[in-house]
Amino acid sequence: MGTQYNGSEEENLALDCYIKLFRAAESVGQSINAHLREYDLTISQFGALEAIYHLGPMQSGELGQKILKTSGNMTMVIDHLEKRGLVTRQRREDDRRCVDIHLTEVGRELIAAILPTHVAGVVQSLSALTMAEQQQLAALCRTLGLAQT
Repeated sequence: MGTQYNGSEEENLALDCYIKLFRAAESVGQSINAHLREYDLTISQFGALEAIYHLGPMQSGELGQKILKTSGNMTMVIDHLEKRGLVTRQRREDDRRCVDIHLTEVGRELIAAILPTHVAGVVQSLSALTMAEQQQLAALCRTLGLAQT
């Protein structure tokens, strides 16, 4: 369903595109991330674990930028992960003002176990598009995302 807004051609096209983008992102995201419930993880918690797993320890603010979450939200996400023994907060030796978030061995094992299923879900969900269409979509999304900053 497109927009029912009675506006200019430009407004209607932009609204129709936005509705389709939002609905597709929500649908694909729900499909891909459904398995996270089995691990009692939110999308933000999974994103934090995955970012640290691939990029290494980082400060909460930097982690929030990577997964597009606010500092307040990141505090809650990290608190929950820490309570589960999946991450630890460690002060830097060279600058005691800085606290880095590290994966624990349990956290590393969990994210390593989840990733193959997660990647398979991403591949399956995006297989509705050809590889060329996936490249085109990726480029368009990058352009749109970068234009927002």
